[in-house]
Amino acid sequence: MSRKKSADPELAQKLSRRNMLGVAAGATAAAVLGASATPAAAQGTGTGHGHGHGHGQPVLPPGRLGIQLYSLRDKVSTIGFAKVFEELERFGYDEVEFAGYTQGSAGPITLPQLKRLARDHGLKGIGSHVNYYDNNNPNAYSFAQNLTKVLDDAQELGLDHIGTASGPFRYGSTVDAWKRAAADFNAYGAAAKRRGMKFYQHNHAEEFSFATDQPNVRLYDVLLAETDPSLVYLEMDIYWAFAGQFRFSKTPEGKPAPFDPLRYVLKQPHRYPLFHVKDGVEDIAARDGYRMVDVGDGDIDYKRFISAVNKTRGGRRDHHWQVEHDQPVDSILFAEKSSAHLHSLRERR
Repeated sequence: MSRKKSADPELAQKLSRRNMLGVAAGATAAAVLGASATPAAAQGTGTGHGHGHGHGQPVLPPGRLGIQLYSLRDKVSTIGFAKVFEELERFGYDEVEFAGYTQGSAGPITLPQLKRLARDHGLKGIGSHVNYYDNNNPNAYSFAQNLTKVLDDAQELGLDHIGTASGPFRYGSTVDAWKRAAADFNAYGAAAKRRGMKFYQHNHAEEFSFATDQPNVRLYDVLLAETDPSLVYLEMDIYWAFAGQFRFSKTPEGKPAPFDPLRYVLKQPHRYPLFHVKDGVEDIAARDGYRMVDVGDGDIDYKRFISAVNKTRGGRRDHHWQVEHDQPVDSILFAEKSSAHLHSLRERR
């Protein structure tokens, strides 16, 4: 019997059933895009990696551009939220995703003050990243250790989404370990839903690796199969998803296992309300296949990616795009350039 046939039959059934969800919604866009499963899938074939401008409908839906404030952590911790928000308003941002609620040497700030400050600058708090767990600290500000406090704060800020950028590795990298993590996420999602919010998980590259006990099973597929679509949502970090494509398109045994990050979204677009827009220059000598750069300076074709998501049912209304750079050279300039680039993208109606 082959290793593939010996995989968890219950998991296989869930994957088959849940992969069908959203196919109808994404079919039109998928047909237009065609199949591709290499890092080049991120690139355009027209105007220089898809960075074309000109006349036509804006690719970026109105009111949907945000920024992950982790990218501006150096400025938040020195000049404070007020001055950062003033700049973001000037650059044309609509939303912010929090990465903490303090501002370092800029002084103390309360959650009501922070909410009001964002509102006064035309910014909506769309989400927040909080640690999944810290098993060594019962007082940790994390979902596992202090769920009620995390949700209380998110609710006080008026957030629609509350999530984590922690990988689901709390119990290890086996299929059963990720089933346990999925059960945690379902519980957090149910608690968030009772308060009118959506719980979400943000990926890095490692989520697309393979289970240590079943090397033909991609861990991200376990997460999708074992979480309730009505309780657990995903924020695709597009850069890290393409890095995962580069690193994990073969199983540990060397068997081809290609995938396209965009197709995950097109199969279940309703599960991806949020996206991280970060760019990279393709570099096959680098571990991740890319070197991170400012949005618009790299090879990831955001005109193509956002356009495809826009074509799904409710696509221009239901999705939010948060720019991010983990280590920008100049965080304010990064924010300005990223907004200008995304607002410049056009497509034919």
